[in-house]
Parts: sequence; C-alpha cells; structure tokens
Amino acid sequence: MNEQFMLKNVLIDCERMRHPHTGLYHYCLQLGNSILKKVGEEKEKISFYLPTSAEHIFGEKASYISQHFIHKLFFPDTKSVDVWHCTYQGSKYFPFGKKVSVILTIHDLNFLYDGKRSEKRIKKYLNRLQLKIDRADHIVAISYYVLEDLKKHLELGDKPTSVIYNGCNIDDSVTVMLPRQSIDQPFLFTIGTIVGKKNFHVLPALLKDNDLRLVIAGIESSQEYKKKIIREAQNLNVLDRLIFTGPISENDKKWYLSNCTAFVFPSIAEGFGLPVIEAMYYGKPVILSRCTSLPEIGGDCAYYFDNFEPDHMRNVLTTSLEHYNKTKPREKIRERARFFSWERAASEYLALYQSFA
Repeated sequence: MNEQFMLKNVLIDCERMRHPHTGLYHYCLQLGNSILKKVGEEKEKISFYLPTSAEHIFGEKASYISQHFIHKLFFPDTKSVDVWHCTYQGSKYFPFGKKVSVILTIHDLNFLYDGKRSEKRIKKYLNRLQLKIDRADHIVAISYYVLEDLKKHLELGDKPTSVIYNGCNIDDSVTVMLPRQSIDQPFLFTIGTIVGKKNFHVLPALLKDNDLRLVIAGIESSQEYKKKIIREAQNLNVLDRLIFTGPISENDKKWYLSNCTAFVFPSIAEGFGLPVIEAMYYGKPVILSRCTSLPEIGGDCAYYFDNFEPDHMRNVLTTSLEHYNKTKPREKIRERARFFSWERAASEYLALYQSFA
C-alpha cells in the first residue's frame, strides 16, 4: 500500500448501484475501483455494501455485504467496521444507532430547485438530511458550490467538512466501436436523465438556421418532459434533427463524446456534472449554463450560456465554435479534465478514512 499508515476497516455504501446508467452508479464504481487499486494487499480492509444485482462488481477478491430491504428495520452488524462511508445523502440505509464513525458524501440539494416539490415536502427532505448530518462525523461535498449550499440551508455547526471532487470516468484502453445508433452528420451531444432540471428543452433552438443534429442520451425518466422537448423541436421545425437514444453503453457514450461538434449542457441543478469532464477529456468545446456548480467545474476552459433566450444561445454556440476553431484549445481543455481524477479522489478519501482515531 502506498499510504504511510495502516488502513482501518471501512465499509463503503454502494446500494445506489441498483440503478445502472446513472451518475451515482458510476460514482460508486469508479471510486471503489480506484480505492482498491490504492490499498493493494490491504484490500480485505475495504468492504462494499451492495445490492445483489451488482454483486461482485469489484471482483471476486473484494469483500461484500449484501444489501437487503429488511435492513431498513434491522440494520446489518457493524462491529467489525471502523468507518461507514455513506456515498449518497438519500440512502435509506444509514447507521443511526450504531457505534461506528460515519462519513457522509453529499452530491447536491437539487430537490430545492426543481420547482415541483411543495414547501412541506422540501422541509421534510431537509429535516431528514439534517438528522444524517447531525449523526455523521465528517461531511464531504463534491464541489464548493454544494458545500456553500449546505451551509445556506442546513446546520453544519463545527462539523468537519471537505470537498472531494469526482474524477473523470473515461477509460480509453478499449477500442471504441460504432454505436448502435451512429450519426454521419455534424451533431451536438448531451447526456443525462430526461427530467426538467436538466433543462434540455432549450436545446432544439440551437438547430435553427444550420444543419446540425442534436443527440440527447439518457434514461427517459419523465415522458412528460420528453414531450416538452419534442414540442419545442416541432415549433422550430427541427424535429427531424432531434435524436433520443435512451440509455447508452460506455462504448456508445465515448463515441458520441469523441465525435460530436460540441457538448451542450444547460442544466439548472447540478452538484458536479460528470458528463462535462468526460466531454473535456476529449478536448471538445463544452457549452454550459452558468447555474450551480458548472462554472466551478468548467472554469475558463468552457463556454457559457448567460441565459436561455434562443437568440442568445445560438449566438453563444456560433461564437464559441468560432473561438474554438481559431484558438485550438484542445490540449488546455484536456488538461482541465485530467485535474479531476479518481486516483486523486481515492487518495483523499483514504486519508479521511484513516483520520478517525
């Protein structure tokens, strides 16, 4: 092991891996694999709390505790665990009554901003999260934006906090094949769960007065919202150039990212924005909203929509592509993506695990 200390017994809660093709699935997968690489022969000190659908996802030699719905009532034994890492603030499996040190990773407070929840429901969510914060020994936010949001809406008191950024998910050791649905014309690309907070309905306006296609990939969680995107495209007479792929494989995602003209991401509720880093890994021009964490992640290597008025967005697209083609900042963009590494995140979490006496 590279670290200069003996590792404690750590259990990493990955129960959200029950949902493939989601950001939380890949967060757990990449962080878990990177931690196992770091700890070397002390792998037995790391255990994963997993649903049976993801059993042995980290290999046959890793240690596992199978998640079961009955654990909501009868929590699994933690006597052999020194540190419980809850990787998602909404987990229903939390060691409230157990004598174990708890690290709580908080990804966002997006429920405050989707506009669909009542004040009563928002207060309920905040109260639930406050109980977890009170029980936790250390809070990790995945961006400084999220940490400031927590300080604004919840009571952290003198609770120790850290910001540990996500890493880039791209593994380029495997040859990328043509996707199931390939595009042979220039196209814009975006990816994410099809829900209102992603703000994808503003994107068809970018297809007006050009020959670009728009490819939207991701789980179609809200058919109502998908219909809204389609209506916008119909109103602009660009529906024939709008393509929904549904959830896609890692191969297909890499093909779209490496072949798109630009990556566009107008999200209005984002704790980090993993797809942004993935697009930057390929040196692509990324055009983002200025909302929430996205300026923190894109920095001066991204372009930004200041608002979502169609004329403004089209102007930003045009000027961004002109600037990109003139200045050729591909390597600068890729360097920005390399800053966000799972190896770095794993080292920071391991140091945090060991910090508990």
